[in-house]
Amino acid sequence: MHPFTYTKVADTREALNAGRNGGRYIAGGTTLVDLMRETVERPGSLVDISALPLSEITATKSGGLRIGALVRMSEAAAHPKVRALYPVISQALELSASAQLRNMATIGGNIMQRTRCTYFRDVTAACNKREPGSGCAALRGYNRTHAILGTSNSCVATHPSDLAVALAALEATIHLLGPDGARIVSFADFLLQPGSTPNREQALHQGELITAVEIPAHPRPLRSGYLKVRDRQSYEFALTSAAVALHIRDGVIRGAKVAAGGVGTVPWKLPAVERHLIGERPSDRLWAEAAAQAADGARPLTHNGFKTELLKRTIERQLNTVGGTE
Repeated sequence: MHPFTYTKVADTREALNAGRNGGRYIAGGTTLVDLMRETVERPGSLVDISALPLSEITATKSGGLRIGALVRMSEAAAHPKVRALYPVISQALELSASAQLRNMATIGGNIMQRTRCTYFRDVTAACNKREPGSGCAALRGYNRTHAILGTSNSCVATHPSDLAVALAALEATIHLLGPDGARIVSFADFLLQPGSTPNREQALHQGELITAVEIPAHPRPLRSGYLKVRDRQSYEFALTSAAVALHIRDGVIRGAKVAAGGVGTVPWKLPAVERHLIGERPSDRLWAEAAAQAADGARPLTHNGFKTELLKRTIERQLNTVGGTE
């Protein structure tokens, strides 16, 4: 671990001043500290924001939910309003990491976490995320767990967050505060596909701080849930995953929100699947037909071609679980 300075701030003004001067924000530290130990990350200054007043979950005037950036993952998963209104979020959180990590990690930190690509974490390997211009060892290496959607010639690493898949499906927004004031960014625009600049992973300005995640109101009744397919059931990242939310009224699907994880460089929204569902009646045939479009545009690598079919089956299974048949 390289030397660094540490400052604990008491208010947002102090935090923003430190961030503007190049300090890296830290709260739970469950990702950043690991990367510092491995010398993947080498920040010169850490700014501890854990004392800031960003730990509340509140209902919005429109009927949605606003989750403070410093709410612990375990707290959000267990919150009565989250469980009642958006079980897909609770389930995604409960399927993330170990209980110990969920008790420490924050919502803001979860969506900021960096890829678990082994080449990214191996400082002797070529990685454009870690060292721009060095190449991508995963392209010709062992890439079984890597992405098949949203990839580029510069990077094929998957985004690791389960929560982010649920937020993508529900079309959440991210509240930011920076030296130039507050702004709101759609979740779809917050996490960036790699393109030719995979080292730039979020649409953040210098010194900006995540203050909250907001889930908009959706028509009721809303059925939702999260499915995670992995090599083992305990503390493992997704090979594929599916976040599904369906608004079904009078036996007809009036609204559909679907996103996939484990297969994309960012959580992957599936608009073609959503369009196929709207206006139809739930049926086994409908789920299969909609899920068949889930892997459109996929670019499998040498070792992860199985993800194309696995993704379709994951989406189909979760559509059936959430929507049932009538």
